[in-house]
Amino acid sequence: MIRRLLTVLEPPEAALLRRTVAGLLICAVLQGIAFALLVPLLRELLGDGGISGALPWLGALAAVFAGYAVAYWSSTVSGYRTGAGLSRTLYHRLGDHVSTLPLGWFTAERTGGLAQLSSKGVIAVMGVPAHLLRPVITAFVTPLVVVALMFAFDWRLALASLVTLPLAAAAYRVTGRAIDGQERAHEAASAEAGGRVIEFARAQPVLRAFGRTVHGHRELDDALAAQRASGRRLLLRAVPGFAAFVFSVQFGFTSVLMVGTVLALGGSVDAPELIALLVLAARFVEPLIVAADLGATLRIADGALNRVQTVLTTEPLPEPAVPAVPSDPADTSVELAGVSFGYRPGSPVLSGFSLRVPARTMTALVGPSGSGKTTVTRLVARFFDAEEGQVRVAGVDVRELGTEALMSRVSLVFQDVYLFDATIAENIRLARPEASEAEFHRAARLARVDEIAARLPDGWDTRVGEGGTALSGGERQRVSIARAILKDAPIVLLDEATAALDPENEHAVQDALAALAADRTLLVIAHRLQTIASADRIAVLDEGRVAELGTHDELLALDGRYARYWAERSRAGGWRLTAAPETAP
Repeated sequence: MIRRLLTVLEPPEAALLRRTVAGLLICAVLQGIAFALLVPLLRELLGDGGISGALPWLGALAAVFAGYAVAYWSSTVSGYRTGAGLSRTLYHRLGDHVSTLPLGWFTAERTGGLAQLSSKGVIAVMGVPAHLLRPVITAFVTPLVVVALMFAFDWRLALASLVTLPLAAAAYRVTGRAIDGQERAHEAASAEAGGRVIEFARAQPVLRAFGRTVHGHRELDDALAAQRASGRRLLLRAVPGFAAFVFSVQFGFTSVLMVGTVLALGGSVDAPELIALLVLAARFVEPLIVAADLGATLRIADGALNRVQTVLTTEPLPEPAVPAVPSDPADTSVELAGVSFGYRPGSPVLSGFSLRVPARTMTALVGPSGSGKTTVTRLVARFFDAEEGQVRVAGVDVRELGTEALMSRVSLVFQDVYLFDATIAENIRLARPEASEAEFHRAARLARVDEIAARLPDGWDTRVGEGGTALSGGERQRVSIARAILKDAPIVLLDEATAALDPENEHAVQDALAALAADRTLLVIAHRLQTIASADRIAVLDEGRVAELGTHDELLALDGRYARYWAERSRAGGWRLTAAPETAP
């Protein structure tokens, strides 16, 4: 584990960790020597030498203790400094590396894991040099020193003590292997249960509306039951191994006691020396028991370090050494040529997909769920790289254009709007912090966010809460669109999300979208009939390909997939909820 810690530390912190380990080794050796010095000291005190005979050994013990105190203080300070440096380094490295990962990497599962890793995980790892290395090193080094020095006093008792080490090491290794997989399963079950608890809390309005406040949330019940079951399995795996480890250690001490008794009865060892050696054997056992108690904590830290390394070794999307420059700066076209892509091997979402979106036009993507509409917009924004084919913006492959240049040309307005726990103004200015007041207020007015700020007590300084929870869904969409308008990118990728909005917010969002679309290239996943019909071109997607392409009138004339889709949506748009007619008794 120390070698892996050195790989994630910066050179100054790595050097400090090496000094910490060296200091802890010196402490453990000095501690073993101090324990061994108890044998001649007690032998003199309990034998014929008395106090005068014990003074030289007492002086030697005091000198060793003084050296131990200095090494202990030095290693403790450097351990805390290493822990603090490790925390700072991990946060910086994780933050720097995560910022280079493609947006497609940030799934809900990975985002939740990253949040847990950046809080509990980093703290667990930083505790290794600060708190765990000392008892672990002491548990292994001090007993070895004690056994080695015990050979100087009585080789038979030393051999009896030596029986403990292989038995304890084997029990520790077998226990670690037995619970390793179960520990990961328990961690996953705990994370799932935590997510379900949050989901249950957020879903209270719906659950209470249907009278299901106590029963009926099966997912939460199942998650809590799975967490309990995994915890029980973990304990069942851990307890036998821990008991075996403690038994092996106590067996070693018992062996020393029995051998010593036999030797004392046979006259090979006198009583004062036997008592001193038994005291030494007791000190030999103590650090091993402490190591057993810390085993679980050490494994948690080791697992967290593994997850940190997994994130840090995740390869970002390749960036060009010299980003390409479009030949025509005014070109805002988007094109996908022969693109194939899948989220899992052997399950393609797009296969040989080709589509061109001319500059300053709107192309609507329609089709059944799973046809690849969202994947198309994600590939244009370079959430992922296409497995085959090319995705071009302004005539340049996005892999050659580079992420920074691509993002400067693209605005994203998707269904899942996330607002930071800041003010309304700060969330809008996130798109372009250097924008003037006039530009800011123009974007807010076009998105009709000024109406939201006007009715709130703190106006533009109103905090929206984590994720924007203080605002309604339509209000969050309007803030998101204002942000996109302020960015003023020439290409807009839009996942229209007005189906679940009330009429007032829907009308406001539509006005904001119309302002956003002015003189820009739009690629929109369309749901509303009005948006679909007003598009310059409509691409009908089916099974990862463009099945039909043309204007609204052209596609209706084909009487194919689009015509059927339009007819179904038109009929659904006329649905109304009415009261059931009363029947005569």
